[in-house]
Amino acid sequence: MNFDEPLTFTPIYQERIWGGRLIADALKRTLPGDGPIGESWEMVDRPEAQSIVNQGAHTGASLHELWTNHRTEVFGANSPDLPRFPLLLKILDAKETLSVQVHPPSHLAAELKGEPKTEMWYLLGAEPDAAVYAGLTNGTTREQFETAITEGGVENLLHRLPVESGDAIFIPSGRCHAIGAGCLIVEIQQNSDTTYRVFDWNRVGLDGKARELHVSESLASIDFADHEPDLSKRDAAGLVIECEYFRVAEMSLSQPFKDEAQVGAIYTVIEGVVKMGQREFVKGDFVLLPASSKDRVITPVTPRAKVVRTTIAA
Repeated sequence: MNFDEPLTFTPIYQERIWGGRLIADALKRTLPGDGPIGESWEMVDRPEAQSIVNQGAHTGASLHELWTNHRTEVFGANSPDLPRFPLLLKILDAKETLSVQVHPPSHLAAELKGEPKTEMWYLLGAEPDAAVYAGLTNGTTREQFETAITEGGVENLLHRLPVESGDAIFIPSGRCHAIGAGCLIVEIQQNSDTTYRVFDWNRVGLDGKARELHVSESLASIDFADHEPDLSKRDAAGLVIECEYFRVAEMSLSQPFKDEAQVGAIYTVIEGVVKMGQREFVKGDFVLLPASSKDRVITPVTPRAKVVRTTIAA
C-alpha cells in the first residue's frame, strides 16, 4: 500500500471545566457546541478514543489500523512492538488554571490501578503573566505537603515558572504539576489517560459538585525530591526533549528541509504556513509524514515558519 502523502487526523475535542474557546479563536477552528473546550486530541489510539485519517487515499483509516497493519510503512522498521501507538498528542486550552496533579511512575502505576504517563509541554501561546507549576519549592518535604493539603497552602509549595510562547518543559511521571491560566499548549505524552488530582483550587466541576481528588494515589506518586526544575533548553540542533518515550525538536524554516530519516515523523506547525506534499498546513496542524514516503520535503510558504518534529524514541 502506498503511503507517499502526509496523513492528518480529525481532532477529538474534550470539554473541560478549565477550558475555553481559544482553539477556535487562535487556530481558526470550528469547535462543537458552546461549552469550554480544554483539550483537542490530535493523535490518539485508545479504546475510548480513536484518531481517523480525514483526507487523501487513506481517509477513514484509524490510527490503530495504521499501527497494527502498516507499522513499518507508516512508522518505520524500528517501531516498538506494542499493541497500540505509544504516544498521545494534544492541544490544551487552559482558560483557567488546571488542578494540581501528578501521573504515576511506571513502577507504581499497576499497583495504583493506573497507567504511567510522562509528558512534555510546548507553549503554542501564552497570555502576559502566564505561568506553569512544575515540581516543588526548594526544601518542601512530604510532611509539609501533606499538612498543606489538610490545612491549606498547597499553592505556596509549588514551583511557579513564568512562560511565554515557544517555551517548553518536561513533565516526567512523578512530577507534581499544573498548567496556569492563559496557556495554549501542545502536549506530547505517553499513551495514557491517568491523572491523580491532589488539589483543585477549591472549585466545582461542570455538574456543580467538587471534583474528585486522589490524595493517597498522588502522595504515593509524587517525587518529593523534585525541587524547582527549569524550562527546557534547546541544543544547537534544536532538540527540545529526548526521553525513553519520545524525541521532540524545534525547527525554524527559511528554506525547504528534507527529512532524511526513514521513520514516521509528526510535524506540528507552530508559526507560519508550510507545505508538505500537495497540501499546506497552518498553525496548530499536526501532520504525520510516513516513514515510507518518498516526498519528504517540508517547505516554508511564509517567510517565517516554525515546526516541532516528534518521533517515537528508538
